Parts: sequence; structure tokens; C-alpha cells
Amino acid sequence: MRIFIGSDIEGVAGLSTFEEAGMQDTNKYQWACHQMSKEVAAACRGAFNAGATEVVVKDAHAYGRNVIIDYLPKKAKLISSVTNTPWGMVGGIDEGYDYLMFVGYHDAAGSDKNPTAHTISSRVVTKMTLNGKLCSEFLIYATAGAYLGIPTVFISGDEGIAKRAKEFNENIVGYGTKRGIGNAVISKQPELVIEEIEKLVEEALSGDLDRYKVKLPEHFELVVHYFRHFEALRKSYYPGASLLDPYTVKFEHDDYFEILRFLLFAI
Repeated sequence: MRIFIGSDIEGVAGLSTFEEAGMQDTNKYQWACHQMSKEVAAACRGAFNAGATEVVVKDAHAYGRNVIIDYLPKKAKLISSVTNTPWGMVGGIDEGYDYLMFVGYHDAAGSDKNPTAHTISSRVVTKMTLNGKLCSEFLIYATAGAYLGIPTVFISGDEGIAKRAKEFNENIVGYGTKRGIGNAVISKQPELVIEEIEKLVEEALSGDLDRYKVKLPEHFELVVHYFRHFEALRKSYYPGASLLDPYTVKFEHDDYFEILRFLLFAI
């Protein structure tokens, strides 16, 4: 059983600001990297406990150089830095994996469940929808996994994204590390989060795993709302894209890989 884990930082326990995620507060960012590493290591242990033969972690925050590899189990592997492919935050994934997980994820741009909620870029995008639903990074890449035939079984992060993941598949095991209140968060104790992630990942990989399979729609419509009108104008020249209003671009296609390709150039 081969497991692919996508890891981010804004959804880990104890983090409440973008500064802590590496933009300004160097000391707190270092702490967040340790917590991110511990949470993803817990997911690795849970997967190995459940019988996984291979676990690969993609460091998907910013430039992909956040996870401290020393924390990971000896048998785990880490993809660090950026692949620069349409697979984005799951760069390195392929059809050979059996199941997909997400650790440290956060709610979507346009939501109010986490002060660090965003989709791909907090500086570029105000909101994104996929087939009419508010689009998170989880939705983009869980759909990418399903496109390859790889079901998503587990997600940890803020309560907003843990709940939103159930809209994709109600059987996904979702674990909330914290809850947003305005510009603040109420966080669970980090060591408790580590313990519970390990336990829940092991449970997620038990029983009838067919419950995680989803059927994708036949057509995809992605709508991106930009902060700046000139960003929208420029991206509207991508082949097949159209400008809906000065700040909004639409791209649609039957092949989901083309949605991923558009995102590579549009954000």
C-alpha cells in the first residue's frame, strides 16, 4: 500500500497568522516548521501502522522547504522544493499510489474559518470556485488525486477545511486542529494533535476502503477572482480563458488536467 501525503503549514496547531507561516516572524516560523514536521510524521507513523509499504510526503507550503526530514520515520520519503508541474501541491504524485492524505491544510479563500484562509496565493486570489463550490487547495488536489484514481482518506487542518472535505466525500476522516474566530484561533494542544493524527490515520486506513472512491463530474468550470484587475486581464489571455468582469476569469474543460495546467499559469 503506497501512500502520498500533501503537507501544508497554515492548518497546523498553534499557528494563527501568515507572519508565523514564514512571511515575517522568523522565530515563530521555525516553531511552525517543527510542528508541521511533527504532524506529518504522525501521519506517516499512522500509515505504517496500518500496513503501508511506502509513504511519500510532499512539502507543499510556499517553496517546499519547511518539513524537517529528521522527524520523519526512517522508511518515509520527502519531496521538497517545487516540481513546477501542473500537479502543484501534490507534485510527484502518480497513478501508482493507492491513497492520498492532507496534513496541515487550511480553509479556502473567501471563507471565515481561519485568519490564514487562502487558495494558492493570499496575495493574488480573493476567491475561487470549482463547479460553483468555494474552492480550497484541498478541493483542487483531492480532485487531482481522484483524476488519477487515488482516493483521499484523511485530512487534518482547521475545523473549516475538515468540515469542507466532507462535501467532497462524507467518508473522509477529517480532524480539526483549531477553530478560527475572526482574526484569532482557538487551538488544540500541539502534542495532543500529534497523538490524534497518528491514531486517526491508522483508523482511516482500516475497513472497506472503497468508501473513499468518488465519481468526478464530466465537466469542470473554474472561476478565479483576483485582487487586481490587471492580473485578471493578463490571465484572461490564457487559451480558452475568458474575462467575466474586470476582476474575474473563467476557464472550463472536460479534462481536469487542463484545469491544473491553467492554474500553473494563472496564479
